[in-house]
Amino acid sequence: MAQLKEFSIEEKLGSLINLQKIDSKMDEIKILKGELPMEVADLEDELQGLRARQTRIEEEINGVTEFIEERKNAIKESETLIKKYEKDSENVKNNREFEAINKETEMQQLEIKLAEKHIRDANEEIAEKVVFLEKAKKNIATKEGSLELKKAELEKIIVANEKEEKEFAKLSDGAKQDVEPRLLTSYEKIRGNFRNGLAVVPVVRDACGGCFYAIPPQKQSEIKQHKKIVACENCGRILVDEELHNNIEVK
Repeated sequence: MAQLKEFSIEEKLGSLINLQKIDSKMDEIKILKGELPMEVADLEDELQGLRARQTRIEEEINGVTEFIEERKNAIKESETLIKKYEKDSENVKNNREFEAINKETEMQQLEIKLAEKHIRDANEEIAEKVVFLEKAKKNIATKEGSLELKKAELEKIIVANEKEEKEFAKLSDGAKQDVEPRLLTSYEKIRGNFRNGLAVVPVVRDACGGCFYAIPPQKQSEIKQHKKIVACENCGRILVDEELHNNIEVK
């Protein structure tokens, strides 16, 4: 059975530095994109909400329009009945029949007045909803314009950096193979703790290159000896000496 090669601490640190430098390059590309991906996503969500609101208002207007048509039909029916009652009144035989026809006629006239009031109220409601609809349409047009600009801007950045981003992503995957699993887990956990993504930093001017916490001379001596992996007591980042850090170039 083949024996697995044992890597020295210096080699392990070198692999971590190499991975960090590759990932930092990828982070730089992401910084170029800035907040654009998030802005695009937010605008798309906002547009979805505005379009849903537009659809809802249009459905409400359609519903009120149907109600108006129903009231208009009701008026026609009442007018037809009134004409019938007027014709019937010409053939009444007694006062009782005459009063009954008058009562029915009055009822239909009230129905017409009520329907006309409902139509007026409904038309006012439609007028209000049309204003809201126009505002929604204007908002949608404005947001669509902004979205197109943001997408075009983002697409330009993506196209300009796509090849480089893919290359660094491939390099990162390869570099991770050179880091032992336990260290890689620690690296990724530390990296995720900081917005700048720095998990491995050099000691610069006697201080941690990540949080600038002062590193005692004895600790710096341990770091330079490459006999063990040392973490910053303040931020937890993996510390390396500046010379080793500068000597490692992205493979």
